[in-house]
Amino acid sequence: MKGVTTWIVVLAAILLFCSPVVSAWSVSEVVIEPSGSLTPGTAVTVSYKIQFTGSGDVTFPSSSDLKMSTDLDSAKWTYTLIKDGIEEPRPQESGKTLLLGGFELEYPSDIEEVVRVTMEGKAPAVTATSNKTIIDIVELDKNNRAVDSSRVTRTTLVINTADVIQAISAKRSDLQTFRTHIDEKAAIAIDTSGAEVKYNDAKSKIDAAAALPSTQYTTAFSYLSTATNLMADGEKALDKAWAESEVANAQIPIENVDKQIQWFKGNKSTAENPELAPIIAKREIAVSYVSTANDEIANGQYSQARTKAGDAFTKGNESYTEALALRKKLESSVGWIPNITLPKIPGFLPIIIVIVIIVLVAVGVIIYRKRSRWDELG
Repeated sequence: MKGVTTWIVVLAAILLFCSPVVSAWSVSEVVIEPSGSLTPGTAVTVSYKIQFTGSGDVTFPSSSDLKMSTDLDSAKWTYTLIKDGIEEPRPQESGKTLLLGGFELEYPSDIEEVVRVTMEGKAPAVTATSNKTIIDIVELDKNNRAVDSSRVTRTTLVINTADVIQAISAKRSDLQTFRTHIDEKAAIAIDTSGAEVKYNDAKSKIDAAAALPSTQYTTAFSYLSTATNLMADGEKALDKAWAESEVANAQIPIENVDKQIQWFKGNKSTAENPELAPIIAKREIAVSYVSTANDEIANGQYSQARTKAGDAFTKGNESYTEALALRKKLESSVGWIPNITLPKIPGFLPIIIVIVIIVLVAVGVIIYRKRSRWDELG
């Protein structure tokens, strides 16, 4: 037992003394000017403070390094080591990377250690709008591997101004296509009022994006995105109005055949004609197609609605054409007599007619006598 206990104590001591020193540091007071997206060549200033709280006996392990890097061009680093409030400025360094060795940062843990850094650079040129690293702060262990648990990174969007110009140009082209679609539908009497509202709103957004400075890239693309949605909504409005117009057109032959069916039903000699049944059946099919088309419109399936409306028009027109042909056939048949209902004559009308006849006779007699007298005198 004593031997086992001894080995446990020895192993614990080995683990204690062989455990790597773990650093503890934090970054605060990060200020990036200007904030927001950048255009190539824009001067950028970054300032921040690194606080070393240490772990164990030292503020930072001598076996590690603190690496600071940036994607900015012409970067210049100015930093100051502060120990217990006493500043120790360091020489300015240039380049995309600033490396502080652990030997420079390792102090007893009872010392308050801070590094204050200011870095100046310029936003790099980009072939496409993309995020670039403004500052990246990471600890590297003795094997030069990043300790990502304490990593601090700040990025921002660097704009390729050509992207904005191209995007605006593309949206203006889309807007012109939308304008053409509106004009085409207006030419065939489709209601384009809803689409016109969307067109005007989309145009306003594109114009607003074009008026923004290139630094307001995010806002410009937000406007362009809104314009895209407005045009899509406008196209849907056109599609819906087109479908509704097709349904209205499909109603015309149905209404026409209804008048013919009413004529057949209104005549006793034709009301029970066996050739009328298939005409009515086709009319009912047309009506069912119209109902389906309306359901498709309600579901936003405008293309399917137009197809069904077309089927309804075709079937309704067949019914109407056959009804006209049957009526012509019957009316031209020998011995066919339509069931005509004479209008009712009011009770006082015969009396008026008799009076008129008497007056006309009296006038005739008078005229006849006058002519006879003139003949005798002549």
